Amino acid sequence: MSDEPESVSVMRGVTPDSLLHTGATDDPSPEDLVLASGRDLTPHTLEWARRRLASEGRAALDKRLP
Repeated sequence: MSDEPESVSVMRGVTPDSLLHTGATDDPSPEDLVLASGRDLTPHTLEWARRRLASEGRAALDKRLP
């Protein structure tokens, strides 16, 4: 967690820690996985993400998040 008060984070345009979440109750979409991997949304990367989600499930996204 950040040592900065939430108001300072908001002023800097950073999402406050209290608002961050992984969406653990939702099933990740291929778009979620592509973006979490730092890649551009293209037909190729979306197909890669579909294959990963089919084989690994939610763990595919969890592996790429801090």
